[in-house]
Amino acid sequence: MSLSSPLPPPGSPGGAADRAFSGRRVFAIVLRHWYLMRGSLPRLLEMAYWPIIQVVTWGFITQFLMGQSSLIAQAAGIFLGAVLLWDVLFRGNLGVSLSFVEEMWSRNLGQLFISPLRPYELAAALMVMSILRTLVGVVPASLLAIAFYAFNIYALGLPLLAFFVNLLVMGWAIGLVVCAFLLRFGMGAESMAWVMVFAFWPIAGIYYPIDVMPPVLQAIAYAFPPAHVFEGMRQLMIDGSFSMGHFWAAVGLNVFYLGGALGLFLWVFRIARRRGLLLDVGE
Repeated sequence: MSLSSPLPPPGSPGGAADRAFSGRRVFAIVLRHWYLMRGSLPRLLEMAYWPIIQVVTWGFITQFLMGQSSLIAQAAGIFLGAVLLWDVLFRGNLGVSLSFVEEMWSRNLGQLFISPLRPYELAAALMVMSILRTLVGVVPASLLAIAFYAFNIYALGLPLLAFFVNLLVMGWAIGLVVCAFLLRFGMGAESMAWVMVFAFWPIAGIYYPIDVMPPVLQAIAYAFPPAHVFEGMRQLMIDGSFSMGHFWAAVGLNVFYLGGALGLFLWVFRIARRRGLLLDVGE
């Protein structure tokens, strides 16, 4: 069956049974990337390197500011918490987009989709790899924050899980949009894996509250989940209260953006399959 041919009818080899979602096919893709990641020490070191560097840098800045500002003294770990949560968003995006780039680097997309693998199964596998890559990157940095600065982000309890999941899902949405760009424009769009996520840096309110922005930027910021997550984090660390309003706003926006990103990825995939772009992954 060629990459551009229609799917076979039900009952034939590769028919209805192959079109149903298969956890085994998802696991096979996850296993492939896990072996690839596990067998490469530089890949593992790169995942942990930048979170650790940021924790060390912002840890020293926080220690300095603790003696200068009553606000920072009240919420001593606000910068460390922010940088760790930002890395969840950042690594969540890279976990999807770079795993997809790995397939393009190895020119493996054509071989994958000669098999019964469905594009939504590939997307599911990329999300699983995103979780693994994020944990590999963020957990060592969070443990370093405990050892160096006595800041334990896990003391936030269940709200931390809410922050983590919301940022991770937003990272998936960004990553799937990047994958759609890569499918459509080839490796010339590879830099989008880093560029697109940093577009949210100024409006996410990572290190400052949203209300310091001009009103127009505030409206834009609150249209995306990260602003609600970081505002919720600051409220929890400063006032000790968990904002259900920010939480549900982030959840609703994530459902909208992840659904839109997945729809875009599947739509571009169909176009790429018809045009033979799965075999043409150059610049």
